[in-house]
Amino acid sequence: MSEQATGFKPSLKLIDATMIVAGSMIGSGIFIVSTDILRHVGSAGWLTMVWVITGFMTVIAAVSYGEMSGMFPRAGGQYVFLREAYNPLAGFLYGWSSFTVIQTATIAAVGVAFARFTAYLVPQLGEDRILMDLLGLKISAAQLFAIAMILFLTYTNTRGIKGGKIVQTTFTTVKLFSLFGLIVAGFLFAQHSFWDENWSTGMQAMQLEKDAGGAFVIDGSWGAISGAALVGAIAASMVGSLFSSDAWNNVTFIAGEIKNPKRNIGLSLFLGTLTVCTIYVLTNLMYLYVLPLSGIANPAGERVGVAASYNIFGDAGAYVIAVMIMISTFGCNNGLILAGARVYYTMANDGLFFKSAGKLNKKAVPGWALWAQGIVASILCLSGGYNDLLDMIAFVVVIFYVATIIGIFVLRKTRPEAERPYKAFGYPVIPAIYILMGTVFCVFLITFKPAYTVWGLGIVLAGIPVYYLTIAGKHRNK
Repeated sequence: MSEQATGFKPSLKLIDATMIVAGSMIGSGIFIVSTDILRHVGSAGWLTMVWVITGFMTVIAAVSYGEMSGMFPRAGGQYVFLREAYNPLAGFLYGWSSFTVIQTATIAAVGVAFARFTAYLVPQLGEDRILMDLLGLKISAAQLFAIAMILFLTYTNTRGIKGGKIVQTTFTTVKLFSLFGLIVAGFLFAQHSFWDENWSTGMQAMQLEKDAGGAFVIDGSWGAISGAALVGAIAASMVGSLFSSDAWNNVTFIAGEIKNPKRNIGLSLFLGTLTVCTIYVLTNLMYLYVLPLSGIANPAGERVGVAASYNIFGDAGAYVIAVMIMISTFGCNNGLILAGARVYYTMANDGLFFKSAGKLNKKAVPGWALWAQGIVASILCLSGGYNDLLDMIAFVVVIFYVATIIGIFVLRKTRPEAERPYKAFGYPVIPAIYILMGTVFCVFLITFKPAYTVWGLGIVLAGIPVYYLTIAGKHRNK
């Protein structure tokens, strides 16, 4: 019989926790999604504003989560927050959504992006290399390579938290310095500056024309937008920026392995999100300096990061950025995989998930939960393209962020005497602003981009009958 650990080992310092926040946030999005954002809003001012709004929302949410992380400094994070603020069903719906959409689909999307940019160096791994047709589903070399990367990192993390910590700290440090270096190089060594030309558009919101199917006509003309159409365009464009800024909450999942969690989780959330969101705004300002708006909206291969790097470094630029993105996505997925399984571990110990997920292996990590997560993420690699996954993830993620921050108000009323080592900044105004912004985003997103957002909502709601037909019945029979 294999040996099992009885509890998590607190071994992560503040710097480790901050690296998990930053490393889980920075993946492939910052090198890709500005293209889609600009197609929706059409000006230098609004491209920048979308990233500023996203950064504002992200930091607000992160510092608000600090209050709950101080109240409930144990494994499970957001699942525990929702369970304590509302009831077991609310916690279950988050865990269910994390397992079926949020965490696993994010891991899949980052894996696909890793493969997409690896293919720039090794064309045989491209998305256009179809290797098999499985029941009408065309499977590419890129999808299989993404799955291989996910399973490798899953295995690595089953070997203990120390190995995962080393991978995370190393890769996050490299990509932070690489991004800073790219930004500085862009402003110093760009072959030509498009700054004045791009900023002549100011805050004049425009959108590329679309065809009958709703897809952007890349070589089409731009049309001015305002009012509800502008709000809808901003919501649609924020899918990419929110995805690029997501996963900061992963550090709350591993609270049981962080030293002095009441202090360090909240602090790492603030430091990590502020650092990354600042880098993201600066990166987009660099894009506006080295590329014309047409070059951002229509880069070769949908890779705005590659186009910018080419204008900075010449022919070598494409290879520079491809390696940067490979490093970035590899480290990002390590953080996502490391943290996500802790949610299912805590759910299992509450009787809300498969019993095997609630056991630690001899390395004191939830091995079964890690493999279950890896298998679902691998299946999702075959389900759709990068942008399809983004629409579904962003909608579901923001729903639960809003619900969790509302939970701060609930707990202030129901548990006023509870210890709060860290209180939400600007309460009640700042958290209320996030709730309003997040709600508007979800309403407009499901209105203007319903295809995959409706699927995301459907998966969340499907958790309700699952809960009452299986979980709740077991509790009644005890």
